[in-house]
Parts: sequence; C-alpha cells; structure tokens
Amino acid sequence: MTIKKSVCVLGVTGSVGSSTVDILKAHSDKYAVDAVTAHRNVQGLAKAAIELGAAMAVIADESLYEDLKSALSGTDILVAAGDEALVEAASRPSDIVIAAIIGAAGLKATLAAIRRGARVGLANKETLVCAGDLMMAEVAKYKATLIPVDSEHSAIFQVLEQKSVDKVDRILLTASGGPFREWSLDDMKSVSPKQALAHPNWDMGAKISIDSATMMNKGLELIEACRLFPVPEERIEVVVHPQSVVHSMVEYSDGSVLAQLGSPDMRTPIAYALSWPERIRVDVARLDFATIGQLNFTAPDMKRFPALRLAREALRAGGTVPTVLNAANEIAVGAFLGGKLTFLQIAETVERMMNRIAASPLRDLDQMFDLDDMIRRETLGLIKTGL
Repeated sequence: MTIKKSVCVLGVTGSVGSSTVDILKAHSDKYAVDAVTAHRNVQGLAKAAIELGAAMAVIADESLYEDLKSALSGTDILVAAGDEALVEAASRPSDIVIAAIIGAAGLKATLAAIRRGARVGLANKETLVCAGDLMMAEVAKYKATLIPVDSEHSAIFQVLEQKSVDKVDRILLTASGGPFREWSLDDMKSVSPKQALAHPNWDMGAKISIDSATMMNKGLELIEACRLFPVPEERIEVVVHPQSVVHSMVEYSDGSVLAQLGSPDMRTPIAYALSWPERIRVDVARLDFATIGQLNFTAPDMKRFPALRLAREALRAGGTVPTVLNAANEIAVGAFLGGKLTFLQIAETVERMMNRIAASPLRDLDQMFDLDDMIRRETLGLIKTGL
C-alpha cells in the first residue's frame, strides 16, 4: 500500500494553485491535502477544500471568515482567517508545501514551512527576490528542500548536474517576450490592461501576466536564479524565445548545452515539484516537433523593456535594492491595472523609487518587512502626486 504524501497549497485559487488542484485530484492515490489557502476568493477556496478533502481552509482576509465558515458548513474542515492563520497552515506537518501566494504576501508563510524543514515547491519568486540570501540561509539551517516551480527554474533544476556545478559556463533563461515583443515604444504608450493581460503562450494570473508584458517577470527570475543556483550574475543570460518550448538551458565548459523542453503548461513543473525525485504522469499536450518546425531565439531589447535592466541593476547593488524593486513594481502594476498609470510608467515608477531610496545592507527579515511596507506607501504617494 502506497503511503500518501500530505500537501499544503498556499494560494489554491490562483493560476498555479488551480493547476496544482488538477494534479492532486488526478493523483489522489498519492497525495492527501492537509491545508489550502486563498486571499479573498471564498467560493473558490471552499470548492477546492471540499474537492480535495482538505483538513483546513484559510482565507487571508479576516473580514471573510464568516463567509468561508458558512460556505464550509456541514463539513469537518477547520476554518481560519488572517495572516497568522496562513502561517499556521504552512506550519502544520504536511510533507510538501506549494508556495503559490503572489507577491511578498507569501513570504511569512513560506518561511514558516522552511523553518520546519519541509519540502517547498516555490512558485513565489518574490520570496527569493526580496530576501534571497536570508531565505537560503534558513533553508540550509533547517535542512528544508526547495524545488522551484517557475518553469524556467524548474528546467534549470532538472538539467543542472550537481556533480558538475563547477563546470557550468552559462545559464540561459528563456523569455517569451510577452504580447508586445515586436511592438515599438510608441505603440506601447497606449497599451490597455486587456492587451497586456493577453499573453500569447501562458495562462497566468493578472500580476504575473503584466510582469511578463513588461519583462519584469524575467528580471525577477534572473534574481531568483542567482539565489537558487551557484552561478554568478554575469554568467546568467536572458534570451527571448517566442515559442516557449525551451524553458531554459545550461551550458557546460565542454560546450554541451542541456535544455528542458515541453509544452507551455504549468502543470509540468508543478508535478515535478510534487513528485521529485520521481515523476508522475500529467495530461499535458505533447510536443510535435514536426509541427513546431523551428525554434527561434533573439536577444532582449533593453531599451523597449527597461525592467530587465532595472532587475539586473538591483541584483548587482544587492542589499535592500531588490526589495525596493519588487515592492515598487507590485504597486505600479496594481496602479496600471486600476487605470492610474500607463504601461510604460510601470518601469518608470520602479526606477524612480530605486533612485530615491539609498541602498543599504539587508540585516534581517524584520528590516525587509519594514522596508517593503515603506516602499509601498511611498510608491503610492509618488503615483498620487504624478510622475
């Protein structure tokens, strides 16, 4: 008889969370769900909790506690609400935690899972962007296992030969280029949120879709790659690959380049994080190379997509600067979606905040949380007063 692995899904109603639900339902003989969480989507959370037979459901917005309790009445599912309850869910003794809460909001719960030595499937790149060195020190201290869920980092994780890390010449992060890959700067001045949300290859949530359109998503992934893998920043390159078939590559000192390929479907890297070091069957589209015909690669245009430059500058500066980059970007993306900023003003806002806040060493997580709050307030103020 197979002993089931217990799973906690932080952010079960988002894009990654919903794909995780599909896999867990398809492999209910292998996984038992302990806890699921969501930010405000009560009905989606209740539905997932019931379908997965979860022991606990947590809604982050405390004002929705009664709504969730009502939606789960008649079940034995434990109901809780608030930030502390999110941490409690991650602290429960599940074998695997899928950390899919978008933005810095997921950091505390992810940290709680790390500190109990869990296996963490990390879909929240902001955790490593904001406090990468501190988080990786916690991973080592508590002997946790971090498995990246981002398709690019999952690809690198799969083809990076641990015994040959010292023989790595380059890591090549692939980027689709987003919906505006071939647009001019003049064309991008009038981009609408609807246009920016329409990614050509991936089905993703709103925030990550906008980040993909500005290419800030690839910038954040560049920073994350430097935290996850023992390769210096100058040997990590970004290459635009519009087909999204090659998810990333590692080049070794003998000239060999190992790549991981697959259909652009997040269920593949999620399944790998759940099943590692083994693999499970996932019902995703198989590649038909004859139909694909060709794979294209080009260098990114830093002038049209300055977010990539800003991310690399933040990485090189280190300390508190990546936290500033991330917090300012989250607020700017929200302002664009709310009609308060133009598309091109997203990166402009981030750059202004990076220039406004002096860089300093990042001492601990409390400092990071305080800085994150301050940057969000100041970015909102900058947007209100006009750029």
